[in-house]
Amino acid sequence: MQNLVSMVVSDDQFAAVDAALASLEANLSGMVSLSPEQRRSVPRMGGKSEAFCRQTLSLLGQNPQVVNPNLGLPEAASDLALLDALRPRLQRLERLHARGSDTQMALGSDVMATALHGYKLLKVSGNSQSLDGLRASLATRFTKRSRSQEPKAA
Repeated sequence: MQNLVSMVVSDDQFAAVDAALASLEANLSGMVSLSPEQRRSVPRMGGKSEAFCRQTLSLLGQNPQVVNPNLGLPEAASDLALLDALRPRLQRLERLHARGSDTQMALGSDVMATALHGYKLLKVSGNSQSLDGLRASLATRFTKRSRSQEPKAA
């Protein structure tokens, strides 16, 4: 029998997780959500660009006589410092999210494997137990529609 995950989370533990999430949301309330258009149009700082950006900001900071006050150098330096501080925390959250997603998939798979095995048992022994009607209602999960019968997406 499949059992990819076996864990128990108490109500108290869920309450602690909810409180931790609320704390994260409150402490990181300044985070933004970009629109799909913004995601497509904003310049991105990738790995190669990061070294360029760091060096440029450093040189500009060392040579304030060439910097127009409207450039926003202090804000860019602050953004870079926050990026450095935020990055390791986001990496931890990404690892936790990946484990959460894998656990969700494993839990669903465990449930599905048990249900499929149970369904096979119902097919074999259900006739003698007067379970034909119930078994037939479960069988609708396995009926396939042709593409022409599937509902069209709006």
